[in-house]
Amino acid sequence: MMKYFAHLLVVGLMLPNVAMADTLRLPSDARIDVQVIDTLSLKKTEPSHDNVLLKPVVGQGAEHELPAHCLITADAQLVDGRARLSANTVTCIDMMGDTREIYSGDFSAAARESNGEFGVDVICTETNEQGCQRAQLPPAHVFQLELGQALAIEAQDNPSERLNEQRRQSAGTSTPSN
Repeated sequence: MMKYFAHLLVVGLMLPNVAMADTLRLPSDARIDVQVIDTLSLKKTEPSHDNVLLKPVVGQGAEHELPAHCLITADAQLVDGRARLSANTVTCIDMMGDTREIYSGDFSAAARESNGEFGVDVICTETNEQGCQRAQLPPAHVFQLELGQALAIEAQDNPSERLNEQRRQSAGTSTPSN
């Protein structure tokens, strides 16, 4: 009788994980490696730069990772010779075998250097007595986004995936005509 309850407990503990397989999850305070897609140019006179595109860098050693095929939008500004970036949204396509899951939603994260310093090191291209006035952040520079809150985004409907599945099924059931 005890084995029966132990078996039920194991199955019960596994069900939430299976049911949540279609959810992209990261815990609060998770850090992920990212980089800008194009060189980011910042000016002290223009306080912010909206919709900066970032992408995850996979395999750099961060404790947490997003799928390789993601786009993150962020707002950036030049403050005290560093770029401050605040991530707003994330859209990912996670490929698992023949299926592709699409995740898209709000994303709250702040940029840090890998050593934990707030903000991102930039290349200062113009200075004056008030400090760095223009700067660039090149795509080669890897930094981290630290989540401000846990991330849980449900997989979205993927009409393309449904069409592909219908094509695979019809190709497997139809016979070629001679």
